[in-house]
Amino acid sequence: MGSLKLDRELENNSPMMVNPLDPEEFRRQGHMLIDFIADYYQNVESYKVLSQVEPGYLKKLLPESAPYYPESIETILQDVQNFIIPGITHWQSPNYFAYFPSSGSTAGFLGEILSTGFNVVGFNWMSSPAATELECIVMDWLGEMLMLPKSFLFKGNGGGVLQGTTCEAILCTLAAARDQMLNRCGSEKMEKLVVYGSDQTHSALQKAAQIAGIHTKNFRAIQTTKSNSFGLCPNSLRDAVHADVEAGLVPFFLCATVGTTSTNAIDPIGPLCEVAKDFNIWVHVDAAYAGSACICPEFRHFIDGIEGANSFTLNAHKWFLTTLDCCCLWVKDPSSLIKSLSTNPEFLRNKATDSKLVVDYKDWQITLSRRFRAMKLWLVLRSYGVANLRNFLRSHVKMAKLFEELVRNDNRFEVMAPRNFALVCFRVLPCPNDISVAYHVERVNELNKKLLESINESGNVYMSSTVVDGAYIIRCAIGATLTEERHVIKAWEVIQEHADALLSKY
Repeated sequence: MGSLKLDRELENNSPMMVNPLDPEEFRRQGHMLIDFIADYYQNVESYKVLSQVEPGYLKKLLPESAPYYPESIETILQDVQNFIIPGITHWQSPNYFAYFPSSGSTAGFLGEILSTGFNVVGFNWMSSPAATELECIVMDWLGEMLMLPKSFLFKGNGGGVLQGTTCEAILCTLAAARDQMLNRCGSEKMEKLVVYGSDQTHSALQKAAQIAGIHTKNFRAIQTTKSNSFGLCPNSLRDAVHADVEAGLVPFFLCATVGTTSTNAIDPIGPLCEVAKDFNIWVHVDAAYAGSACICPEFRHFIDGIEGANSFTLNAHKWFLTTLDCCCLWVKDPSSLIKSLSTNPEFLRNKATDSKLVVDYKDWQITLSRRFRAMKLWLVLRSYGVANLRNFLRSHVKMAKLFEELVRNDNRFEVMAPRNFALVCFRVLPCPNDISVAYHVERVNELNKKLLESINESGNVYMSSTVVDGAYIIRCAIGATLTEERHVIKAWEVIQEHADALLSKY
């Protein structure tokens, strides 16, 4: 009784609960938040790109428990400025050149606000018809911009869906391919199913294979070579598949990549699809980064042969001005996804679903609940139009060509892979005129590790690395929305400055 009395006293002394969704208070706080974010972008160039904090820094700054009484938005935003921003690596900085871009835009942000503001849970058509139908429309729009075959569009017999990331999309298509193959050859062959990619394929494929129950010994990462620019050789694929068939295994899934993470290598889609066709292998084409550029006619040839594939993805949140998360997946045969991923509990039954006249996107993805992602992609497409989106992509490619030229003009540096799109892979050599020293792998790799660490610790620019064919490579990926030519030139000056300091010790 004493505890109950104390609880009642505390409740009586607590401040009156305000309406958590009061329109006028939302308007007031919303204006403040928009101003805060606008100020952030006005000043983002002045921040050190890579966060300089130490692990555990935030725990020292914030209270040990949540506040009992409410705090003002003014106080909270001040803490964001003082405590959170120092711990952010600024992906939207014009001096960000690491990994691949995560390009934002006014239209993308506003679309996200609309989506979050409506806060619908569009798991099926009935739960919010506009969310489903807008998604169908924008996926056909974007598919037509890419000149995808009609068989991938709702206007044909295919269709598109917006998922969170390529990792999810690969898992969904792999599950569909798995079930399709097991229906042909019998469920007892599960342990004999084989997945194929190259040694440059994103690790998402291996993770998807593990989740889907594919035996780890049946995952093939086929070796690529510098002579093929690290693309997957169709003859190597055929040899690997043939060997597995001879061993009594069942090939069923190939992930081909247009624009690999390490070097932007291009797998030849058409020839790979021809090999896959001979063995009834599902072909998924992962163009997470580079796919956006294929709306430009001069880059469309990189996905030639797509008509032979079963599914195709690109991430609009990478290089297409649409905020994370927004992965675009197209499939030729939506029924294959639906058969593998659908559940129909009684509490979700409705006339629209039973009519078979609508799309229920819950059956095209892993989760039941889903966000209204189509809203932000729709705003991006409408706000900028095809012409401006193409020019945006071309501007980054132009800047990458400039950066590549700067690297090539300094004989201390070496371009390590063909520049496809807007990624330049390079390294510095300790003694460029002494081949015996210059190509001592361990020494060169160690030098480049130190160079990248020095560059990133400066905070002036941020780049990332990879290892290909035993060589440690620095990657400069140009694609941040705010990046201009002057930032690229400045980045090169920073690299040269830090290289000068390091090379003086060799």
